[in-house]
Amino acid sequence: MYHIQTVKIHDVEDGEIYTAKIQKNGKRWMGWIQEHPKVKCEADTQDALLETLENTLYQVLEADRQAWDKQLEEDVKAGKLNSTLERVSADFHAGKCGDLAIFLSQNAAEKRM
Repeated sequence: MYHIQTVKIHDVEDGEIYTAKIQKNGKRWMGWIQEHPKVKCEADTQDALLETLENTLYQVLEADRQAWDKQLEEDVKAGKLNSTLERVSADFHAGKCGDLAIFLSQNAAEKRM
């Protein structure tokens, strides 16, 4: 086996950067995504492996997003978020909520100090 190389893969959908670990194994290349253990691939060439890893990663990420959306929808229908909604609504009507853009800019300014 050859040494393990590290390659960064950028997900344009959510702006995340993932780490691909690739390695030549005999005549073939094998690799995996460090942050997503489900993503493991093999290919005949390094370029083919990177393309396969990227495509597989995007498929897994999309499946995860769909599963998240489905679970959230089921939780809403089952009323699991009702108490949270009630607390948020009460805070809003009590004037405890503000403009998110202002909050974020204030936090960014505090971090620079």
